[in-house]
Amino acid sequence: MEPPAPSQQQITPEAYEAEYVHSVYEQIAAHFSSTRYKPWPVVESFLNAQPDGSVGLDVGCGNGKYLAVNPRIFVLGSDRSPALTKIASQHEPHSAIVADTLSLPHPNSRFDFVISIAVIHHLSTPPRRTMAIKAILSALKPGDNAHGGHDYLERKEAPPESGGRALIYVWALEQRGSRRGWDEGCEQDVMVPWVTKGNPTNIHGTGAESQKKNCSQRQGKKHHSVGRKTEGEDLNKGGTTLDAAPSNRSEQLPPPAKAGREPVPHEGPSLDSGGEGVQATKIFQRYYHLYRSGELERDIAEAGGKVVESGYEKDNWWAIVTRG
Repeated sequence: MEPPAPSQQQITPEAYEAEYVHSVYEQIAAHFSSTRYKPWPVVESFLNAQPDGSVGLDVGCGNGKYLAVNPRIFVLGSDRSPALTKIASQHEPHSAIVADTLSLPHPNSRFDFVISIAVIHHLSTPPRRTMAIKAILSALKPGDNAHGGHDYLERKEAPPESGGRALIYVWALEQRGSRRGWDEGCEQDVMVPWVTKGNPTNIHGTGAESQKKNCSQRQGKKHHSVGRKTEGEDLNKGGTTLDAAPSNRSEQLPPPAKAGREPVPHEGPSLDSGGEGVQATKIFQRYYHLYRSGELERDIAEAGGKVVESGYEKDNWWAIVTRG
């Protein structure tokens, strides 16, 4: 069953995200948190590169798994989910507050660094994703970033007198090697199931195979580049060349009927069970925008930022950015 396609006159991006993102994470917070505990290598390296005493933000901190990675810095987390923020607040002496990515309560130009890991892809329109990047850039300290360009992650600490830097992660469209199998030719706006209780491998139509149905089987597709790209390189090198950013990127919402296969949430008996007293399976659909190669860099430039270094890790595109 496909979720109902929203009427463009009856639903706003805020309401769309409230239903397909915020409400879902609030309901799955405890289960989601139990699966998120190991820092990703690039994020860990970025945090450990910050000078002692640095103060930064984790925008969309989730359960706060990155707050305590480097004990020599202080990180203030924020998340739209009160349930996840409550979990993140346990990482003392760090703090976490409830805040919207597009309306951060922090003063501008005060922070040495910002991380935003797997957050921006949950915003449902191009202008809102660009606005989120602008909010991140606004929080960073201004400064001379001319000396901190290449191989930032290889440094033991940020260069002296440099401005603030942000690390942004988004889910990639190019995931041919993953169980999801997305790649060029697939829909970029998708609904991704989160299954609680029961056995997710026996839930038909919610796994990678159903997602692959949204892909056209085109021949001769190029593989995306894997690894790091630094400032000055062709940001589309080795991957799909993107057309110039359209001038009329609108607030039009993606049609969930093209991206999802289940309602939010779906409840019923576990399909691998056979008797009374068995816990029901719940399937929650989360909205994602899958970023093509070069699209994150384009959004950063549109937001007024400058890419210092970028690359691909664990089915995600990432970029280290400064204020332009």
